[in-house]
Amino acid sequence: MQKQLINPNEVGVFALGGLGEVGKNMYVMEYKDEIIIIDSGFLFPDDYLVGIDYVIPDYTYLRENESKIKGLFISHGHEDHIGGLPFLLQQIKIPTIYANGLALGLIKAKLTEYPRLSYNLKPYKEDDIIRFNHLKVTFFRTNHSIPDSFGIIVYTPNGPIIHTGDFKFDFSPTANDTNYHKIAAVGAQGVKLLLSDSTNSELDDFTVSEKVVSETIKDLFATIDGRIIIATFASNIHRIQQIIEASIEAGRRVAIFGRSMERNVEVGLELGYIKAPKKTFVRTRNLNRIKSDKLTVLCTGSQGEPFAALTRIADKTHRQIKLRRGDTVILSSSAIPGNVESINNTINLLSKQGADVITQSPFADVHASGHGGQNEMKLMLKLIKPEHFIPIHGEYRMLKMHAKLAEDTGVKKKNIFVLDNGQVLAVSKDGARIAGKVQTDDVYVDGSAIGETGTEVIRERRNLSEDGLLSVVVTLNTTTKKILNDPSIISKGFLFLKDSQTIIKEMEKIVVDITNKHLNQKGNVHLTNLKNDLTRSLGRYIHKKTDRDPMVMPVIMTP
Repeated sequence: MQKQLINPNEVGVFALGGLGEVGKNMYVMEYKDEIIIIDSGFLFPDDYLVGIDYVIPDYTYLRENESKIKGLFISHGHEDHIGGLPFLLQQIKIPTIYANGLALGLIKAKLTEYPRLSYNLKPYKEDDIIRFNHLKVTFFRTNHSIPDSFGIIVYTPNGPIIHTGDFKFDFSPTANDTNYHKIAAVGAQGVKLLLSDSTNSELDDFTVSEKVVSETIKDLFATIDGRIIIATFASNIHRIQQIIEASIEAGRRVAIFGRSMERNVEVGLELGYIKAPKKTFVRTRNLNRIKSDKLTVLCTGSQGEPFAALTRIADKTHRQIKLRRGDTVILSSSAIPGNVESINNTINLLSKQGADVITQSPFADVHASGHGGQNEMKLMLKLIKPEHFIPIHGEYRMLKMHAKLAEDTGVKKKNIFVLDNGQVLAVSKDGARIAGKVQTDDVYVDGSAIGETGTEVIRERRNLSEDGLLSVVVTLNTTTKKILNDPSIISKGFLFLKDSQTIIKEMEKIVVDITNKHLNQKGNVHLTNLKNDLTRSLGRYIHKKTDRDPMVMPVIMTP
């Protein structure tokens, strides 16, 4: 990028993920022969990406410039900021990964699942200054829905660049407070560029305080008579602590379900972020020994994820928990964009089984976002007073709204840049300009395969899920050029064969006619051409008759 896009004395700033989307956050700052990376997250796929586990950024640029990378700095421990680490480390050597507190513990726990990876993980403190030849990095504490969240300050020869990380201004937090003094102090020095969280830019207010949520949860637990099943984000350690405290006050024991929830609670207890007597927790195999009004089930599945604990409870496939009348289910979360339908489906299934379901509403503050609303965004802008601004971490409409807020608070319109992933902002002492674009794209993780599943495979999977499969088996002798048996039509998820005999007979005739046409041609029989012809002709016929487009798969047998 340095030779082609930015001049020798400019700082290149760009995102490989996190712009126009909520997830796979990864931001890059480059000056001369030094590259600083902030965060390495993934994105959970939407329903369109059938069979895909995660979406990660394209690391091509980092791979091509690996020798320049000086360090990866983690702002906090949420999966959309650390979830991509195992996949990044499989492809690129990172000299040092810097993280603090809980994020450090969560990364260690995550990477134990990848024993072949080599990495250098180093803790940082808020007041540390990490120096390189041209760049230096320091931090300021923020408030978010997970402990140990930080903004990151990168001092460059062209002025300070600040990345806020995810933040809110909670004036009655349940844990560490924001370091307002340090934010204001660096703002008073003069900030060249601010990159700031845009997730809640459409919320015309401050976000709800965690203290309000804590009090609501305790009030609910004190009044509910039956068993409580509560789902929240496994990474929301503050909320998990609130739920455990409310359970203790109500005389309830806590059972943990969900792999990520179990792991994060274990890490939280080990590092002291979750505090509870050992007897608070009950082994899942001992659930039946606990009275309903003395039990809290804390689980994953607040987003309707297909294999999460709450989803399996809702669709009656969970091995240990079966809903019964008198159960209360609480969803202590907000919907991530794209998950509304699956969440509503889970709620409907839970309600159908007789459970009382409580979600965030004007009548029950059971969730508070970890992202600031418009007033918090404007306060951050006023404290930092940046010369230039890039809204980050949000869908495009969120970025546009945050850009407007920046203009309202005094940032010049010409100095506000709503960018796409890969677009490079070249920052000089005199100003900033869009210099071009580096390679970036979505990369799909499918099991252990990284980037091997392309759009064509996804399209085929989607076609299979929507329209099914039609397979045609033809047995022929290529020497005598004769069809040996009647064609066999096999339908999976497309037609019920017993009710579609007329269509089946017509398809068999099409297969015989096309196969004979190829067999009657001079020279050798080209099986690939025959398969392509069968696929096209059957596809056209099926669409005409049924208005559906199943995957057509011809199989030619040649004994």
